[in-house]
Amino acid sequence: MRIGIVSIPVGTPSLPPIGARIAHLARETERLGFHGLWVTDAFARGRATLDPFLMLSAAAVVTSRIELGTCVVQVPLRHPVELAHRATTLTALSSGRFRFGVGSGSTKNDFDAVQADYERRFKTLPASLETMRKVWAGEAVFGPALTPWPGTEGGPPVLLGAWRSERWINLSAKVLQGWISSGIHTDPEDLAIGVKMFRAAGGTRAVLANVFADFRPNPAMPPMAHVPKITLYCSPAEAKDRLKRLEDTGLDDVLIVVPPDDPAQLETIAGLIT
Repeated sequence: MRIGIVSIPVGTPSLPPIGARIAHLARETERLGFHGLWVTDAFARGRATLDPFLMLSAAAVVTSRIELGTCVVQVPLRHPVELAHRATTLTALSSGRFRFGVGSGSTKNDFDAVQADYERRFKTLPASLETMRKVWAGEAVFGPALTPWPGTEGGPPVLLGAWRSERWINLSAKVLQGWISSGIHTDPEDLAIGVKMFRAAGGTRAVLANVFADFRPNPAMPPMAHVPKITLYCSPAEAKDRLKRLEDTGLDDVLIVVPPDDPAQLETIAGLIT
């Protein structure tokens, strides 16, 4: 099972400038042998956030081997042609290392902020994915076709972040390149069921994202409304056992959220996988 790192930066003036923090985290993620660096997507949550594509662009220029992914971009908030173009740009900048985790979105505030239709998000998502597929193939959609950048034809691998419903599992396994579950919303039993459904549908890459880790005696709780269901808020020894149990469910990847105010814990996380 591969281990990746998730960055959810916080806008704290006492910390180093965010550009330096992203570059440092990306370099350390690669140096310590993690499989990839992933970022989340949010912007109307009552706290300062950053654009995921720009964050990964900053990471792309200081790394050369690790995957760079989103977990996950809320597709219905953007125009699909423009979004496809941004994904193509990051694919080119990263020399093909971009992994496009996508989802329908779950927070109404984000939709209200850009006047998007929250109630139609589950219909908008598959339609937008089909539009992006056509854009990456160089096909005309609403007007003139976008010419694919050399080497990005076909677009990046797309992984769907979604609940384990049959509809979304089948889309992830039969049309897209993977399924992303959430450590925030999914308990271990439900995760195991989802992985089995995904494999039965022919899926080849099952990912568990947003597993918060903090090995300090009093872990810093994440700034969110929900209490995460799968975490590494424990000792390193217990964390190693929890990761083994996750591996036993058949997962291909676990993406761990490193504390933004204590990036040195990357070293401890790396020690769990050696």
